[in-house]
Amino acid sequence: MNKRFLPSAAMLLTAFVCSCTGGKEKATEHVEEKPVVKLAAVSARPVDQIQEYTATVEPEAKNNIAPSTPVRIDRLFVEVGDRVTRGQKLVQMDAANLQQAKLQLDNHRIEFDRIDNLYKVGGVSKSEWDASKMQLDIQQTMYNNLLENTFLVSPIDGVVTARHYDNGDMYSGGDPVVVVEQITPVKLLINVSESYFTQVKKGEPVAVKLDVYGDETFKGFVHLVYPTIDATTRTFPVEIRLDNRDSRVRPGMFARVTLNFGTANNVVVPDLAIVKQSGSGDRYVFVYADGKVSYNKVELGRRMGTEYELRSGVPDQAQVVIAGQSKLLNGMEVKVSDY
Repeated sequence: MNKRFLPSAAMLLTAFVCSCTGGKEKATEHVEEKPVVKLAAVSARPVDQIQEYTATVEPEAKNNIAPSTPVRIDRLFVEVGDRVTRGQKLVQMDAANLQQAKLQLDNHRIEFDRIDNLYKVGGVSKSEWDASKMQLDIQQTMYNNLLENTFLVSPIDGVVTARHYDNGDMYSGGDPVVVVEQITPVKLLINVSESYFTQVKKGEPVAVKLDVYGDETFKGFVHLVYPTIDATTRTFPVEIRLDNRDSRVRPGMFARVTLNFGTANNVVVPDLAIVKQSGSGDRYVFVYADGKVSYNKVELGRRMGTEYELRSGVPDQAQVVIAGQSKLLNGMEVKVSDY
């Protein structure tokens, strides 16, 4: 026997064994474990279609009180916070121009009376009578305008919410002398999605909460539904009115308006099932079926504690993933955890 070949045979045997062992290790490395997920069974149920909107309280009417021409302020009769009634005198401006206009009006009236008497006996022509009457009417209009701009009155029942001048100041335009706002009632303007356009009706009751009063609810109603849709926002304005008989609600307050559009039979899922896609506002849910998961885009409705209403995206009586989503891809096979 030739002993020179023994080492070579041993080396070949060793190489063969190593080769076989290495192959098994590589095969073992390529075996991947299925991601483990936890599931929850979900179903459809009636859900109140409640939508909340934010708004700022506005007065029913707002009037800026000021004369039409620059003039000195003689006297202010009201202060901020005073309640006023329609027709109440708020400000008196300098009356010098008014007094002069009154003298001119009286003179024109005397002259017209003279012309009128002559006309009745044929002493003047119809054209002379017409000219005199026109001059009297012009002077009367000028006097009425000055009277209105000398004694400034409130056109509404309301509250004085601003005063920008003091007695003796010269009004030269810009800010009004005082501002009067009607706060009984008040109104709120909200923008509602066009999908609810056929469901908002004038006169419907509305619940309103104001941050300043915590969880206290105020009763309002739909006063006005605007007839057109904003093509940019796909919303339409709705005006809410509060009677506000006790005047507790004031313009400028922050309000939350709740509208109830009835009920809808929609699927409800745990909030743990909702996945937010990075870089967008889209929401997804992994739905399990036949050992695999599908990545379903969903439209969220109301959040109810630890659950979300879904308006679309997940079928009734489905199973959804509520844990283990981080390793999942669409169509991936998964292993379901028993606990």
